[in-house]
Amino acid sequence: MELSQIGAQAYACIQPDTGFGAANSGFVNRGGGLVVDSLYDLRTTQRLIDLYATVASAPSQRLVNTHHNGDHCWGNQLFAEQGCEIIGHRLCAQWFGQDGSPELFIALAEAEHVPPAYQQLVADLRAFDFHGIELTPPTTLIDGDTVVDLDGLEAHLLYVGPAHTPGDVVVHLPSEGVLFTGDILFHRCTPIGWEGTFANWIAALERLEALEPSVVVPGHGPLTDAEGLRGLRQYLIYVQAEARDAFDAGLTTLEAARRIDLGEYGLWTQPERLAFQLDRAYRELTGVPWDEKVDVGRVFAEMAELRAAYATPS
Repeated sequence: MELSQIGAQAYACIQPDTGFGAANSGFVNRGGGLVVDSLYDLRTTQRLIDLYATVASAPSQRLVNTHHNGDHCWGNQLFAEQGCEIIGHRLCAQWFGQDGSPELFIALAEAEHVPPAYQQLVADLRAFDFHGIELTPPTTLIDGDTVVDLDGLEAHLLYVGPAHTPGDVVVHLPSEGVLFTGDILFHRCTPIGWEGTFANWIAALERLEALEPSVVVPGHGPLTDAEGLRGLRQYLIYVQAEARDAFDAGLTTLEAARRIDLGEYGLWTQPERLAFQLDRAYRELTGVPWDEKVDVGRVFAEMAELRAAYATPS
C-alpha cells in the first residue's frame, strides 16, 4: 500500500494488483477532507486511515463510495465511527451487500476443500480478514451529478452507471486535473463487469476521456492518465465485437474465449477474466436485462479453464 501525492491537495493510495479485492483509494485534503472508497476489510482500511493521517491533521469528514462492491466499501464502518459522512449513489446503497457477505467470504477463506472453479478466488480472499465487518452503506444519497465544495475546491461527483455496477460514481477535481474512477477503470488488469452494459461502460469512459485528466486513479492497477481510459475503452470495444462474431457463429462463451486473440491484452493481469465480459456480451445479445444476476459459478468455472489454457504454451 503506497501513498502518492498526485495534486496540490490530492493523494492516491495504490495497492499492487495481486488479484481479486486489491483496490485503490483516494484522498482530498481540503475542506475537512474527502476520501474516495474504503477497502475490503477492517485491517487494510485501518492502514489506509493511518496513511491519510500522515498528511491530514484530522479525520476526514466525508467518504464517497464509487460503487457497492465490497473491496471498495466494506471498511466503511471505521469511517462512520469517526463521524464521517458517507456519500454514494442511491443504487450503490440499494445494491449494498448483494455481491456477497463477510460471513460467506469467511466460510470460503476457511474452507478445507475448494472446488477448482473457486481456487483462485479463495486464494485472493485469504489475503483479507472479513471478521468483524458490519456492512455500512452510504446514507447521503445522490441521484446524479453533484458538486461538493471543499473550502473552495470543487469535487465533482459524476454518475456514470450502470456500467461496472448500477451505482457507479467517479470523483473529478477539475482544478487539480485529477480523476478517481473506482472500477470504471481497471488499468493494466482485466476488468470484471457485474451489472450494466457495454454501451454504458464505453460511454462512461468516453465521457471521462473528454475531461482530459492529467492523473487518473483507477479502481485497480497503477496510476495513469487519459490514455489508460482509452486503453480500457478499446479493450471493451474489441471484446464486444469478437463476442458478437462468436455468438453469430453459434459458439459458446468458452469456445469464444479460446478463439479470441488477446494480443497485448493478454499481458494484463488475470486475462481469464475475459469470461466475465463474454458472459455480459452474450446476455446482451440474448436480451437478458442488465441487472439480472450473473451466474458466477459458471463464469468462475470458465475462468479456471481459461487460466489453465493460458498457462499452457500453445
